[in-house]
Amino acid sequence: MSDGRDYSPFTPFRYPVFRALWIANIVSSFGWLVQGVGAAWLMTTLTDSADEVALVQTAITLPVMLFSLLSGAIADNFDRRWVMLCAQLGMLLVSLALMVCAYIGVITPWLLLSFSFLLGCGVAFNNPSWQASVGDIVPKNEVASAVLLNGAGFNVIRSVAPAIGGVIVAAAGAAAAFAVNVFSYLGLIGVLRWWRRREPMPARLQPPEQLWPAMTAGVRYVALSPRISRVLLRGFAFGFTCIIVLALLPIITRDLVHGDAVVFGALLGAYGIGAVAGAFGARRMAARMSRESMVRWMFAAFALCALIAAYSRSAWLTALAMIVGGAAWVVCLSQLNTAVQLSTPRWVVGRALALYQMSIFGGMAVGSWMWGVAAEQFGVETALLAAAVAMLLSGALGLLLPLLPNAEMNLDPLNRWQQPDVALDIEPRTGPVAVSITYRIDPADAEAFQALMLQRRSIRRRNGATQWTLLRDLADPQLWFERFEVPTWVDYVRFHGRTTHQDASIGGRIRAMHIGDEPPLVTRALIRDPARSRVHPVQRVADPVQAQPSQQQ
Repeated sequence: MSDGRDYSPFTPFRYPVFRALWIANIVSSFGWLVQGVGAAWLMTTLTDSADEVALVQTAITLPVMLFSLLSGAIADNFDRRWVMLCAQLGMLLVSLALMVCAYIGVITPWLLLSFSFLLGCGVAFNNPSWQASVGDIVPKNEVASAVLLNGAGFNVIRSVAPAIGGVIVAAAGAAAAFAVNVFSYLGLIGVLRWWRRREPMPARLQPPEQLWPAMTAGVRYVALSPRISRVLLRGFAFGFTCIIVLALLPIITRDLVHGDAVVFGALLGAYGIGAVAGAFGARRMAARMSRESMVRWMFAAFALCALIAAYSRSAWLTALAMIVGGAAWVVCLSQLNTAVQLSTPRWVVGRALALYQMSIFGGMAVGSWMWGVAAEQFGVETALLAAAVAMLLSGALGLLLPLLPNAEMNLDPLNRWQQPDVALDIEPRTGPVAVSITYRIDPADAEAFQALMLQRRSIRRRNGATQWTLLRDLADPQLWFERFEVPTWVDYVRFHGRTTHQDASIGGRIRAMHIGDEPPLVTRALIRDPARSRVHPVQRVADPVQAQPSQQQ
């Protein structure tokens, strides 16, 4: 829903940091796309196997599936600018090595795939930090525009860079294309250095999470968020089915339309032109239809692209299909990306976007390989037709698992909770901590109370609680006890720091059902095993605390 104001899709350019990073990413994307043309076409000269050609896409996308969650946890716990800077420096070194090997003529299919895999690793560690930074750079109401501008910028370059890359490869060889990519990293590296100096990272209230707990926290949050998990499922289906066109495009160019490297670059350029049109048309489409309807139509549009590519023997007709496919690609992915960003609080947004990337790129990696094998066994045309059917079926998946409607959710942190005074000498690692909250509920409201507590359970578990239980007193049916645990005291503090205004609205409805003169009674205790400790089995870290209505519980 809109707040009543009309936002131009170009308003994020008012922010100097976004503008500088956007321009630097455009330059870097140009080099990346030229390098991609060189790698894909070089593989067609090294082998006649369709599955090995398709493996270039697998090699680039597989690392995103393997490492995105780790990089998402890093993005949520460390300075994202430094993460992006390290990723860009790593890709620079890999690209330099690839250029040298191609220039001296020692490149082989498997060496090319290895370099492609390493470049994919750089993308895997860069993208979650970059995408999560969008919400830090522009206001929440302009995130959707910023996401579209990122997609539009990339696809504007995609409309021209592949054609230029095809000319470079035809005229000077793949090594020249790789050299262009090497120099394209320098501008982005410079901007990232400048950004850090101008905007120092704010101090943390808690120490960063360890990587493994941070990764599991991200998985737990997404698994307990139906709104996000459905996006991931649909994203995997889109990546798996639709990647066939890009994965087999070198073979389509060589065998179906009988073109060379210049034609291959031109077809990629047509794909980029369609993506630009889709990026600027997505906002107008979103004003007229739901996100679910847009996603379904984009599956159907890409199926049309695959059908035309299968039957066409004309480069012009295939280019028209590429325009359709490029538009469908960017519209669908921009909608899914925005859905994740607007459904996730800032503390876990990097990990949620990483899991989203894993779903998309995992589908692309598996799809590239499987469709390549299918093309090798049954022919390119048959593989494209089978993929088109799969796209239509994947679009129909929305009938069973539709994307949940857009909703106004305030996912900003509540920041109302204050640490209680404790009688014990505890450290951040002290734990486990057990929390019990006592409610007095009218028996007539018991059913409604339990329905709200079901939502509360998901919120508690999403934010890090374990062993959540709801108990009812046998002697006094009005008494209910909510109990949960967290591993350590610092986890308990972090747990409350994750509470959003949206979460608190559920808590407010629960407190409104509580009857009696006093608010719900909150008890915090340390769990102690008498078999392993000489201390009393359970020591309270404070006297029972009566939470004020304005406090988080």
